[in-house]
Amino acid sequence: PSTGIIDSHALMLSLLGDAEAAGASLAFGACVSSIAAYEGAAAIAFDGDDEPVLKARLVVNCAGLDAPALANAAGAPAPKAYLAKGSYYSLQGRSPFSRLIYPVPEPGGLGVHLTLDLAGAARFGPDVEWVETRDFDVDPARADGFYESVRRYWPDLRDGALVPAYSGIRPKISGPGEANADFVISPLQEDGRPPMINLFGIESPGLTSCLAIAQEVLQMVQGGFDA
Repeated sequence: PSTGIIDSHALMLSLLGDAEAAGASLAFGACVSSIAAYEGAAAIAFDGDDEPVLKARLVVNCAGLDAPALANAAGAPAPKAYLAKGSYYSLQGRSPFSRLIYPVPEPGGLGVHLTLDLAGAARFGPDVEWVETRDFDVDPARADGFYESVRRYWPDLRDGALVPAYSGIRPKISGPGEANADFVISPLQEDGRPPMINLFGIESPGLTSCLAIAQEVLQMVQGGFDA
């Protein structure tokens, strides 16, 4: 078995560059107000306006945490969304490890594992914290749980070696106590609603599989429009 690491920000910039070279445009901060069917296409309004300003032959909804709400706004069925916050702690000082360490997964996530960045710095996470609101601050009080988890595979971790780093929120479609749900990629809908393909629950390993997911969506698009 083998594993590896990437610069996720550089990957996104590279994909954006490829998309723009193919004629795509990226609009930051454009909040969708409504999506409605219009002459076989999707009419989309933004930023609180009622008047659509964009007509799309197809909408691919991969909005993460907001994907279920966006699908519902277009009249499409969507699974219930759950917010699972995951915090990370960084290791102060040099890491004694040269590879990634993944413990046995815990309910709701992969467990507090060790990853290295391209500079060799180590961080641990994510844990699982079911939340109702979006808050990306790392609670220092969660450090005790991190020490306990990490010392199961690194007993020599010293007190005070971990510092809060950052957090993220997984767009889960299975809740506390439920079996982990797989990714959901809905088929192209053309039943009087806006033409959409919806992606739900794309959490880890969504980044790892992003190119394969894109290929799957492309095949659905080609199959739907060629049918």
